[in-house]
Amino acid sequence: MQFSEQWLRSWVNPALNSDELAHLLTMAGLEVEENEAAAPAFTDIFVAEVLSVAKHPDADRLNVCSVNVGEAEPLQIVCGAPNVAAGLKVPCARIGAVLPGDFKIKKAKVRGIESSGMLCSGDEMGIASDIDGLYVLPSNAPVGMPIREYLALDDRLLTLKLTPNRTDCLSIRGIAREVAALTKSDLNPIAIEAAAIASDAAIPVGLNAGAACPRYAGRVIKGINQAAATPDWLKQRLERSGIRSISAIVDITNYVLLELGQPMHAFDAAKLSGGVNVRFAKAGETITLLNEKALTLTDDLLVIADEREVLALAGIMGGLASSVTVATQDIFLESAFFAPEIIAGKARRFGFSSDSSHRFERGIDFGNVREALERATQLVVEICGGQVGAITEQLTTLPARPPVVLRVSRVAKVLGITLPAAEIMAMLQGLGLACELASDVITVTPPSYRFDIEIEEDLIEEVARVFGYDNIPVSPSLARMSILPQAGNRRSKNALKSILASRNFQETISYAFVEEKWEADFAANTTPIRLMNPIASQMSVMRSTLLGGLVAGLQHNLNRKQDRVRLFEVARVFQGVAADQQPERIAALAWGGRFAEQWGTGKERVDFFDVKADVEALLAPRVAEYRRSVHPALHPGRSAEVVLDGKVIGVVGELHPQWVQSYGLTSAPVVFELDVLILTQLDKLQATPVSKFQQVRRDLALLMDESLAVSTLQTAFASANLPIVASIEVFDVYRGKGLPEGKKSLAFKVLMQDTLKTLTDVEVDEAVEKLLQKAEECGAILRA
Repeated sequence: MQFSEQWLRSWVNPALNSDELAHLLTMAGLEVEENEAAAPAFTDIFVAEVLSVAKHPDADRLNVCSVNVGEAEPLQIVCGAPNVAAGLKVPCARIGAVLPGDFKIKKAKVRGIESSGMLCSGDEMGIASDIDGLYVLPSNAPVGMPIREYLALDDRLLTLKLTPNRTDCLSIRGIAREVAALTKSDLNPIAIEAAAIASDAAIPVGLNAGAACPRYAGRVIKGINQAAATPDWLKQRLERSGIRSISAIVDITNYVLLELGQPMHAFDAAKLSGGVNVRFAKAGETITLLNEKALTLTDDLLVIADEREVLALAGIMGGLASSVTVATQDIFLESAFFAPEIIAGKARRFGFSSDSSHRFERGIDFGNVREALERATQLVVEICGGQVGAITEQLTTLPARPPVVLRVSRVAKVLGITLPAAEIMAMLQGLGLACELASDVITVTPPSYRFDIEIEEDLIEEVARVFGYDNIPVSPSLARMSILPQAGNRRSKNALKSILASRNFQETISYAFVEEKWEADFAANTTPIRLMNPIASQMSVMRSTLLGGLVAGLQHNLNRKQDRVRLFEVARVFQGVAADQQPERIAALAWGGRFAEQWGTGKERVDFFDVKADVEALLAPRVAEYRRSVHPALHPGRSAEVVLDGKVIGVVGELHPQWVQSYGLTSAPVVFELDVLILTQLDKLQATPVSKFQQVRRDLALLMDESLAVSTLQTAFASANLPIVASIEVFDVYRGKGLPEGKKSLAFKVLMQDTLKTLTDVEVDEAVEKLLQKAEECGAILRA
C-alpha cells in the first residue's frame, strides 16, 4: 500500500516528522517498507508564464521566449520544447538553480541569443509526466510561486508492507485511524453526505449467491460529462499511490478505493439489459475483462450479470463490453461486499491480480458499502455533473461479529506490565472498538472493518501495539527453574539433524507445495492432494516425498558450479488429509566426491555404501536389515528398503537413471528417506559392565549362493541368542577362481567375550558350532 504522506496528514497530523511517523507505523505492526521523496531535490524553479514566442533567427527548432517569473522585468529564455506557446504556465529554472543530477543553470548564449534560465519538462525536474515537452501547469497557477510548493513536491511516499490480516489499513482512512490512536491526535474524517436525488432512474438488483454476496448496492447517475478532466489534486494523489489516471469516472472509483478501502465499479447504464444479478457463473459462460483477457468461466466463479450476459467477475474486474467510454452518458455505480473465501485465489488462477481482488480476498468493511457509494457519488457530481438516482440495495445476513472477552489481569500476565482497565479501554476505543467494562473483564465487539479480532490474544496484541512494543520494559524472568526429566528411550529431531550435520550434510528447507510432475516422478503418485488456491502453477500439489525438493536443491547448486553437495531435510509429507497420513520424514542427498577436494585423498565419488553408512549412523545403536527394493525414484539394482524390527522405515539408493537424465544431472546422487518417528525412538538404555577378560576371535569363511544376502545370515546368527558373542562382522568377500559358478565366499569375524570369566575352548567351539548350524539352515557351509 503506497500513499502520500500529505494525503494522510489531511486526515490526521501528529507532531512527528516523516521518519518518526514511519518508525511509529513500523513498531505498530504496519511495516514501512519504503519512505522516499515525491521528487528529487532541486532549487529555484518557479511558476512562470510565457508572454511571447518568436523563432530563433539562427535555429529552426529553437524559440526565443519572453517569460514572466514574477520579477519586475520578464526574462529572455531560449527554448527548444515543441509545445512552448504564448500564454502557457510552465516551470522556469532561474539563473543559479540546481536541477536533479547537480545540473546548474547559468546565463548562456544559445546560437548568439542570450538565455537567462530554462523552461522545464517533467523529466528535468525528476517527476513523472506524460507530456512530450514542457510540464504544462493549470492556467490559474500563481506566477512566481516556487514549483515545489505549488506541486507539493516536498511530499513523501510511504509504502506499507501489510500482513494479510490488516485489510483495514489498505486505505487512507484505516491508516489515519491507526495513527490517531497511536499518537492520540485528532482524526479529521471527510464529510460524506447523502446526495440529493434528482432522478427516478434505477436498476433493480438481485442476490442469488447466498453468503457469497450478502450486500450489494448501486445507483444510476444520468447525464454525466465523461469528457470532464480529473482534477489535478485527485490525479496527484492517485499517481503518488502508484495508480495512473485513466478517466474521471475510473479515477473516482480508484480514489474511493484508496481513500475508504472500498472497491467500486462503474457500468455504462445504457449497455445493461434489465436488472443486475449477483450469481455464480454457469460453466462455459465467457467474458472479456477490462484488461482484454478473454475467459471461459467455471461454476465456482462469482459474477455480476444482467439478463443477457456476464458483466463482471465479482470482486476482481469488470467486463469490457459494459465498461464506461467517452460516449457514456449514464452510469450505474456499484458497491458491494463479497465473502473473502469466494474471491481468494480466483484472480491468480487466470494469471493476474487487481487492487479489488487484493482487498476482497482479505476481507473488506461490509459496513462501508453504502457510505463509499455516497462518497463516489459526491465526487462524480462535483467533477462530471449528472442527476443522481436513489440507491438500490439488497441485504441478507452479514458476517457475525461476536464479542470478545479481555481480562485485564491476563493483559498484565502476558505483557508483563500493569495497565489500568480505563487506560486499556481508551486504547481499544481509540481503534474504534466498542468496549464495556465489568469488574476485571472488558467485553469488546469488533467493528465491521476488523476481521482479525476473534480471540483474547488478538486484543492483547492491540494493547501492546498501541502502548508501544519499544515501551514495554525488559526485565529478567522470575521463575523457579528445574531440569525436566528426559525419557531415556527417545531423542529429539535436533539430535538427528546434529548427526547428519556432523557428517558434512547441510540442512535445507523447501516448500510443502510442489510441482505435480515431482509427485509422479519420485513417488509414482497420480492422485496427489491438490491445493484449491495454489500460489503458483508449479506449486499446485502437496508433497508425499521429500526427494523432489532435494533434487531441486542439487540442481540449484550445480547451476552455481558446486562440485560436492550434501543436503538433508526434516519435514512433513502429505499422503492424505488425516493427521495420521502426514508423517514426518528425514531425507538426504549426497552427490560428488566422497571427500572434499584435498591433496591427501583420491577423487572417488560417493556411492551407495557411503550413504548407507549415514543411515546406520542415524539408526545406531539399532541395526537395520536392507532388502532389495523397487522404488519409482531409485535405481532398481542400486537401492534397498530399510527394515527395522520387521517394519519398512524407508529407502536408500541411487537416483533412477531416467530422472538423472530428465533433471539434467551430470551423474546420479545417492539419497535416502526415513521415518522420523521411528528414528526418535530408542531401545531402553541398559548399563552393562565392561569385561576385563580378553576377547576371543574366530574367523568363519562361508560358501553360499550369490543370491544369499548378508543380512539373512546376520539375522540367523542373532537368532542363535548366544550371550558370549559380542559381534559378528563381514571383513572379506571373495568371488572367482576356486569357487563353483554362482557361488561367493564371505568371511565373518566373530568376537566372543564374557564379563565374569575367561572363555574356555569348549565354550568357544560350542558357540561356533551353533553359528555354523544357523548358517547351514540358510544354505551356507563352512568353506574347505
